[in-house]
Amino acid sequence: MTRAQARGPLRQPGDETPSGHLKASALMDVLGYQLAQAAVLTSQVFTRSVGAPHGLRPVEYTVLQLIQENPGTSPVRLAKALAVTKANITMWVDRLVARDLVLRSPSSSDKRAQELHTTAAGAALAALATTAVVDGEAAVLHSLSRAERAMLIELLQKVARSALR
Repeated sequence: MTRAQARGPLRQPGDETPSGHLKASALMDVLGYQLAQAAVLTSQVFTRSVGAPHGLRPVEYTVLQLIQENPGTSPVRLAKALAVTKANITMWVDRLVARDLVLRSPSSSDKRAQELHTTAAGAALAALATTAVVDGEAAVLHSLSRAERAMLIELLQKVARSALR
């Protein structure tokens, strides 16, 4: 028996949608629904703190940050890490190269492969964007303590890694 079934037909204060106040008791135990609702909020934070002021899409920010933290990585490794196609990674890297945020060069060990590095501007933007989005999320998630936010992030990382087993 799920939590929603155990509660029966009585509406609980936490059993409503975050906006619109529709009854959603059966959805309270659905992880995908809860993740989607949280994603609405975090997407708004990203757009306000990074997307609009710096012209970065979430995936472009992610690719930029991964290149910053893994200098010399290849597009193939990025595609694998993000579970996307090589064509998509190429498109996103091309956008970052066009903005002079990333440099692409032949690999020193395999001339057929490419190495990716952030430029000084790319490294600065990655750092600025990370600070902005972390601060923005902390501001809107003020009802969670630092420990609760850390626990939430740890649990979400476990969920993401469970697919690897």
